[in-house]
Amino acid sequence: MTSFADITTIGVGGHIARFIEPTSRVGVIEAVEEADGRGVPLCVVGGGSNMLVSDAPFDGVVVRDARRAITVPDEAAPVEGGDRTVHVNAEAGCNWDDFVAFTVGLGLEGVEGLSGIPGTVGASVVQNIGAYGQEVASGVESVEVWDRLEKRTAELSAADLAFGYRTSALKTSMYAAPAVPSDRFFPTPRYVVLSVTFALRHSPTGVVGYGQLAKALGVGVGERMATGAIRDAVLRVRAAKGMLEDAARYLNPAMAGTKRDDQMRAALRAQYGDAERAATRPDRDRHSCGSFFMNPVLTDHEAARLPQDAPRFDAVLPDGTPGVKTSAAWLIDHAGFHKGFRTAPDAAAGLSTLHTLALTNRGGASADDVAALARTVRDGVQAAFGVRLLPEPVVVGLAL
Repeated sequence: MTSFADITTIGVGGHIARFIEPTSRVGVIEAVEEADGRGVPLCVVGGGSNMLVSDAPFDGVVVRDARRAITVPDEAAPVEGGDRTVHVNAEAGCNWDDFVAFTVGLGLEGVEGLSGIPGTVGASVVQNIGAYGQEVASGVESVEVWDRLEKRTAELSAADLAFGYRTSALKTSMYAAPAVPSDRFFPTPRYVVLSVTFALRHSPTGVVGYGQLAKALGVGVGERMATGAIRDAVLRVRAAKGMLEDAARYLNPAMAGTKRDDQMRAALRAQYGDAERAATRPDRDRHSCGSFFMNPVLTDHEAARLPQDAPRFDAVLPDGTPGVKTSAAWLIDHAGFHKGFRTAPDAAAGLSTLHTLALTNRGGASADDVAALARTVRDGVQAAFGVRLLPEPVVVGLAL
């Protein structure tokens, strides 16, 4: 029997009553419709990288889209007249980094800075993933969805999706308020992603849009570099911070076929050297949900209460007014929760030894262990700075 521990990057979570992997568009819709029609809990998962699920059995249906095709409706080469736009369509179950590697290999610019982010194409637009100066929102032209309320397919434009910092109209349909699950659509949005069409740019170079990345490449922010070089640098920087998923997870039978073999082998070589070493010496810093807390966006008044040396960036509040974004990692560290922190010396969950934003399963952790660590860190930051951190993962069956 498949469990959430088998299919999530943090490796915790209870057994699943029914696990379905549809191989067709109709199959995905039918699986969702059947669960909704029966009134049982439904969880549509991608790569399992942004989830923390209770250890209790999940008495419902988990759907993982097994469709992973990428197609290019346009000519891949630049057309006459100067329009360098190339449309690329990917089915929702496509591994996100497989998609990035495909577009870079095709000579396209637009998502190279998002290399190495775990998950799927479908999940990418729900979360509006972002890193190193790029967000998925900037490349999305439209998303085909199944509307669970209207019971029909729909084509949503980028404007319809209302993208924001780590959010979208898809994600907000799951919540009554930030981090407060909706009574009707949780843990699966009202709109289930079927495929995504991206509008990328035919170019051998991309913009280096982030200071840390520019430093790794030895160039200035705003300069252009080969997209392949940007991708390689992003992967190196993410690896140094433990923010690449553990490639060994794809040796688990429950993950078979979810990532292209060549990309999986390349990741295994980079992380471990060979599959045997991966199976016997797991890298616990990679057993996480990625960044567990979102960077807070504060009002000017709230930001003024922070220490003078706290990071500050221009941002937009949920109501559309100007705000100030600060660093969750900085707050966590300066509240006394340093890299490697555990609530007890023998605790099975702890902060990554490389990055304070990652809560990790150090081996044998339960979901309750991770939740207890999350609460300790959140409450400590609030006590120190008056800022309440919100979780980035979808938290199922647990109260944080």
